[in-house]
Amino acid sequence: MATLLLKNAQVILTMDEARREIRDGALFVRDQVIENVGATAELPTTADRVIDARGMVVLPGLVNTHHHLYQTLTRVIPAAQDADLFHWLKTLYPIWAELTPDAVYTSALIGLAELVLSGCTTAADHLYLFPNGSKLDDEIRAAREIGIRFHPTRGSMSLGESQGGLPPDRVCDSAEAILRDSRRVIETFNDPAPYSMCRVSLAPCSPFSVTPELMRESAHLARAYKVHLHTHLAETRDEEDFCLQKFGYRPVDYAEHLEWLGSDVWFAHSVWVNDAEIARYAATGTGVAHCPSSNMRLASGIAPIVKMLNARVNVGLGVDGSASNDSSHMLAEARQAMLLQRVGGDPRALTARQALELGTLGGARVLGRDDIGALERGKAADFIAVDVNCLDFAGALHDPVSALIFCTLPRVDLSVINGKVVVENGELRTLDLPPVIERHNRIAREMVDKAGTR
Repeated sequence: MATLLLKNAQVILTMDEARREIRDGALFVRDQVIENVGATAELPTTADRVIDARGMVVLPGLVNTHHHLYQTLTRVIPAAQDADLFHWLKTLYPIWAELTPDAVYTSALIGLAELVLSGCTTAADHLYLFPNGSKLDDEIRAAREIGIRFHPTRGSMSLGESQGGLPPDRVCDSAEAILRDSRRVIETFNDPAPYSMCRVSLAPCSPFSVTPELMRESAHLARAYKVHLHTHLAETRDEEDFCLQKFGYRPVDYAEHLEWLGSDVWFAHSVWVNDAEIARYAATGTGVAHCPSSNMRLASGIAPIVKMLNARVNVGLGVDGSASNDSSHMLAEARQAMLLQRVGGDPRALTARQALELGTLGGARVLGRDDIGALERGKAADFIAVDVNCLDFAGALHDPVSALIFCTLPRVDLSVINGKVVVENGELRTLDLPPVIERHNRIAREMVDKAGTR
């Protein structure tokens, strides 16, 4: 069995039950599992691979709970730069209708590379439209090549404009086709075993793009297969108005009516929720993917994350689609989460360590995983390291852990996922990026040209 030893870390932030922070720390890994964590002097001195982490802060790999990888192809579209959610979607749907299997695959390579380089080791993605033969399989292939732990969600849209929904009919599918492919994807790719590298969830897109019947049938199908459920919910005031007018419910009430609350469910955003709805999330174990940059970019509002944490709701972080965030940077998202909760006037609303906990343990809980999110014996060997002896952290070593959030970080220096080195010396080792970037930019131009939108 292969072994790996990381030693001499300036500090290891474990996120274990005691929230230990170990100075001059070390990690010993056997295959893909952490066998021991402690002071360097207390751990073995040899291994098949030894990493000297002198001057580095080491922490659990970050967990991204909400993304749309294909949207890396439509960043900064001029007509969508200053739009709210509904107008933003209406602008971009015609471009997304030009997606192809290669576009989905290539955009996933780009988005996942960004995530890994910014500290992410586990990523959930929400792909909900499948034009021109595109499949969830295309981004799963990309995740395998990158080497990231992946939670792809088989999304869907069935409520087109002709039925009173938001998306154009041509990017929607029938409920029968959606459920058939959902079964195929689960049976082909879902691995429920501990340390799994791929777990599939079902994810009808939103209340304004999916019929109530499909929402309920998707819930029944997911529970029959014991997989999780995901959707956007309570993101904007417009969505609340839509749900009240079309269904007669507020978004959370609507979700409950459709059997969409529970420990196997997590919602993206949940900006417009009241105290009673937060209490229902807590009582049912329903999780939330908090996406602060996207919520600010689209002027959606500020999610009441502190209230959720106080109520013991499971909350993780999500970078959201790159077209609504224009980045896939997990440590930057953790920083944004901390800052946004302070805007209301309380400088203690969310601390740097709480922000890091949202991005590690919080994300693991939201995705229903007890094998990631902390550095302790028996957990998956997913960890990242940042060299703090550099310009970005000059003068910040009074508290190097908090410095990861308060200071601006371009990239991590080391990432180990499932016991394998994926980033070393700040460089991604599993993908030759320049030709992929060139192909990605060409596909992005072609899609916009075909759609006639700029």
